[in-house]
Amino acid sequence: MDLVAAILLVEDDESLRLALADNLEAEGHAVEVAADGAAARALLAAKRFELVLLDVMLPDTDGYTLARELRAARNPARILMLTARTLEDDLVRGFEAGADDYLEKPYRLRELLARVKALLRRGAEPVEPEVLSLPGFALDLPSRRVVREGGGEVELTKTEFELLAYFLRKRGQALSRDQILDAVWGEGIVVDERTVDNFVLSLKKKLGWSSVSGFAFRAIRGVGYRFEVD
Repeated sequence: MDLVAAILLVEDDESLRLALADNLEAEGHAVEVAADGAAARALLAAKRFELVLLDVMLPDTDGYTLARELRAARNPARILMLTARTLEDDLVRGFEAGADDYLEKPYRLRELLARVKALLRRGAEPVEPEVLSLPGFALDLPSRRVVREGGGEVELTKTEFELLAYFLRKRGQALSRDQILDAVWGEGIVVDERTVDNFVLSLKKKLGWSSVSGFAFRAIRGVGYRFEVD
């Protein structure tokens, strides 16, 4: 079954706008249209869209500016730019502004619909949050910082940080030591499996773990660990 989505079509050419909106709706999508940047901004502020089809040349702004604004606002919508400008510099400028794909006008309808489907499939893939949390702490993945709830940071080594992040991603799952070693140290790296135990002890010490911490590294005899959060 094809993915259906809320789509914003930003196109100043009325005939193209109406025709493309009709075809997208025929595919089952919910389509909103805007003829200029002002209308697009109003719709983006009011609604959530999975995909934005964005004409580069608009009467009051340009697609590059709108794309940059979406990315600056951390809007997760996929962006497909539609343009007659196909010089390499224009393509690079579009991708640098935050476009996910670029389609030259005049385009073939079947190709556009295929690209829409591809972008929606990509958009349906789970996106990892930038911050992982556990009681009393937050892991900021981009900055690789572990911040205490009451303030201050926990100094972890690179491997300790990656191990803790892995446990959080796999919370509630029984993980063998081999699984942990492959995920954190890397497949093919020869490391004594008891290294995992030593790193878990180090994490518990640095996090000040106790029986009332609200989380636990549960040892599973003959297997490995299961990270639990109360």
